[in-house]
Amino acid sequence: MTVPSARPGELPQSGAMRFFKDLSLSAFTAGFVAVLVGFTSSVAIVFQAAQAFGATPAQITSWMWALGLGMGLCSLVPSLILRQPVMVAWSTPGAAVLATAGLAGGFSMGEAVGAFMVSAVLITLAGMTGWFERVMNRIPMEIASALLAGVLARFGMQAFTALQTDMPLVLAMLATYLLARRLLPRYAVVLTLAAGIVWAAASGQMRWSAVHFALAVPMFTAPQFSVQALMSLALPLFIVTMASQNLPGVAVMRATGYQLPVSRLITMTGLATLVLAPFGAFALNFSAITAAMCMGPQAHPDRERRYTAAVSCGLLYIAVGIFGAVVTGLLTAFPQELVVAIAGLALLGAIGGGLASALAGESHREAALITFLVTLSGVTLAGIGSAFWGVVAGSVALAVQQYGRARPSSAAR
Repeated sequence: MTVPSARPGELPQSGAMRFFKDLSLSAFTAGFVAVLVGFTSSVAIVFQAAQAFGATPAQITSWMWALGLGMGLCSLVPSLILRQPVMVAWSTPGAAVLATAGLAGGFSMGEAVGAFMVSAVLITLAGMTGWFERVMNRIPMEIASALLAGVLARFGMQAFTALQTDMPLVLAMLATYLLARRLLPRYAVVLTLAAGIVWAAASGQMRWSAVHFALAVPMFTAPQFSVQALMSLALPLFIVTMASQNLPGVAVMRATGYQLPVSRLITMTGLATLVLAPFGAFALNFSAITAAMCMGPQAHPDRERRYTAAVSCGLLYIAVGIFGAVVTGLLTAFPQELVVAIAGLALLGAIGGGLASALAGESHREAALITFLVTLSGVTLAGIGSAFWGVVAGSVALAVQQYGRARPSSAAR
């Protein structure tokens, strides 16, 4: 990784000095919303996965320490070095696979850790060999944009379905968002989040009883390796993480215009998982939904300063890991309707941009639309989520439409 040079007319600055100069309220808020949404939307699945292997409360806390530290450092360090937003998260579909397979197979925590390490080695090899990036380079931008829109659209819909359970809160946030977009567009998400918190606090919906002070203590678990754990845990975890997390994660990068060193970053996540697996980090990978929050214009109008949103996100994830129960309590104190509403409203721009890019060219329009609809459907086949099958369906449709036309035109030349 190379460090970008200073802008014309600027003296070289250290990473920290440059970060504080570039940081803005909207970027920090984007990072906070990314942590809030990413954590609260799937932490229960991670708890279930840990409990499926007989984890004690202390071991679950260690899982949060390892995951928080891994996600935080893997987002913070490369974002500062590259000055581009790099967003890393835990594998939510991977946690779901582990929760199901763990209960069915009766695996011990040691066998689970061994499977985490094998999966991490496979992810590292995928990055070092570059095969995954080569596959991604063959996916047209329209398909990638449609995939992005399909992944994010479910969160956009959830923002409005939340009206069924808490109409006053969601309407207050929606009204704030629309007014802020008109008057103070740069701070629309900031003001919407503030309005939601104020409304929830005033109406007694904040669950402050969940907050209590306790530092996380890492616990080492020696790995155990078995063929059964390899087949039932390691391989499914690797496949699901690559297909359902890293694939849409790269699509977000491409759709938002960032050309990041994908192979080296995947290698980094694999190595970080390998080191932290004995403490509970089951899979670290590119994020998609929260990445869109930090890579879009809602984080900052200047593309070159959006990396500060990812750095802020990384710092907050580290705090989640170190302060464990405190931050967990704070994040889970928010009403669920507030979380889904702020996620959906913050992603409106990314959803619209993805759809506009996907459907702009007539030659790719139907294939992109198929990608969008399959991804949006949420269908899961063979344990692999709709993001992968959306790309497969769209690519097949594009191949069928383009194959007969491509050969004559190339021959004519």
